[in-house]
Amino acid sequence: DTSVLVRGETGTGKEVAARFIHDNSSRADKPFIRVNCAALSETLLESELFGHEKGAFTGASSTRIGRFELANGGTIFLDEIGDISPKLQVMLLRVLQEREIERVGGTRTINVDVRIVAATNRDLENAVEEGEFREDLFYRLNVFPIFLPPLRDRTEDIEPLLNWFLDKYQNLVNKRPSISPDLVEALQSCDWPGNIREFENLVQRALVVCEGDILEPDHFYFDFAPSKPKPSSGSVKDQVKNKQHDDIKAALEKHEGNCSKAARELGIARTTLMSRAKRFGLL
Repeated sequence: DTSVLVRGETGTGKEVAARFIHDNSSRADKPFIRVNCAALSETLLESELFGHEKGAFTGASSTRIGRFELANGGTIFLDEIGDISPKLQVMLLRVLQEREIERVGGTRTINVDVRIVAATNRDLENAVEEGEFREDLFYRLNVFPIFLPPLRDRTEDIEPLLNWFLDKYQNLVNKRPSISPDLVEALQSCDWPGNIREFENLVQRALVVCEGDILEPDHFYFDFAPSKPKPSSGSVKDQVKNKQHDDIKAALEKHEGNCSKAARELGIARTTLMSRAKRFGLL
């Protein structure tokens, strides 16, 4: 029943982690309710979370049960928790402390048994220091923190993720292409600013444009690169070539043209280094 705070960049799979926590808990047979806290205004989010009574405000033509009541006995996943207003922070703190809520416009206290899993891509410690997020609420949510690293820092996951998405979306083209020998290395060289969400979308598109039975680096194409100052475009193959060029050039300069030492530093065969260096015009 411990509160969990899942942290990480956009697209790293925070909701997937939250669902995994719920599905492997004693509450697995109870509801898993998701709320995107950044998608609604303060007034709408308050009504969404706590519900409202008939006539509580203009347009409240009937009583509505909130997400906390719907999640009773189960888990509520509060996505983008760092974006909620100070007023809602106070109300959420009460839920965590007292395990009770009141509907908007209501006077009756309703007890709720809910496990909270929250997620954010914000630096909440900094938000606390700047007075944008309550310190007591932060500590209540951050009982068990989980950090999901960006895809660029977990490149060993590229290959299993690629196979997973190929299996998932093979119905798009009614076939399951094999993976070319250099594809995984090419994908591992990319920054993936959109993380797994971006990767998944590009696998879908690669499947659509792949006309043969082998998925190649050139089937992956980036329209833009959000992590760079200026928009740019290019294939994954171009990116990996540029990276190889820069790495080999730096290693050769460091070791004053000694191919054996440069290859050893890069973890590749000397013949491979020489072949690539000649292709790049470095030898």
